[in-house]
Amino acid sequence: MTNTQQDALLQQLAAMSSEARNPASHDIDLLSSLDIVSLINREDQTVAHSVAQCLPQVATVVDKIVAAFANGGRLVYLGAGTSGRLGILDAVECPPTYSVPATQVVALIAGGANAVYKAVEGAEDNAELAVADLTSIALSANDVLVGIAASGRTPYVLGGLAYARRLGCYTAAISCNAGAPVLAAADTGICAVVGPEVVTGSTRMKAGSAQKMILNMLTTAAMIRSGKVYQNLMVDLHASNEKLVARAVRIVMQATDCSAAIARDALQNAGMSAKLAILHILTGHSIDACRQQLAQQQGFIRRALPAKQQQQ
Repeated sequence: MTNTQQDALLQQLAAMSSEARNPASHDIDLLSSLDIVSLINREDQTVAHSVAQCLPQVATVVDKIVAAFANGGRLVYLGAGTSGRLGILDAVECPPTYSVPATQVVALIAGGANAVYKAVEGAEDNAELAVADLTSIALSANDVLVGIAASGRTPYVLGGLAYARRLGCYTAAISCNAGAPVLAAADTGICAVVGPEVVTGSTRMKAGSAQKMILNMLTTAAMIRSGKVYQNLMVDLHASNEKLVARAVRIVMQATDCSAAIARDALQNAGMSAKLAILHILTGHSIDACRQQLAQQQGFIRRALPAKQQQQ
């Protein structure tokens, strides 16, 4: 990088609120451990308020994701460094929680799998690398691409957003700096301005927390809107270990007010599908009939119930 290029980058950083010095933590290196963590906690309490300011944009993106899922499309996260790792964390939790294919929510990080554990030099500055990564998963107009960049200027994310828009793919961007380039590069910009970090520029802190909150909302709300939740129970969980099997039993009990024995028996007959077991118990219909009813109602238990039970 030339001095001129570095000067331009310095100007960009100077304009970002996430890179500013936080006056509340100016003397944090003089504090006791308890005072340090108390200060961090006070600053963290402002994050939820910052996220609240962009909920309409989050909801808009949720609607687009729901539509993509209904048409066989995917949610694809794209990020570098901490932002990329947060995308991976959200994506990998979807299959066990909602029994969706691992290909339905996909996360790409600049530098590939190695970058999850160690920074890959120059990867986040390579816009063409994002194009190659998105090409490798055959991104299409049926998908939704969400670019994640706390700074809002990451070339890898900008390159991916530009490529996706050329394909006709709906795009969203998450940043923690107002006026960030990624916000203008996407169809919908989600901006949670969390302000200066306790440790200057350490955007894995408040910015990272804000990003994780937003990602949680995107997938959770999209899964709820896709029929993966009944009441507030995750009825489509994949019971892949002893704890999750016990959780499935408990979910069936909570949804139907039945005993553990009845729940276990229904789950066995339903192939360990909590959703099928619940509908079977609530309606008294056979497992095959319940399976057909759920298919007709796109997986929504409430819609498959008799009208008098739908509001219970």
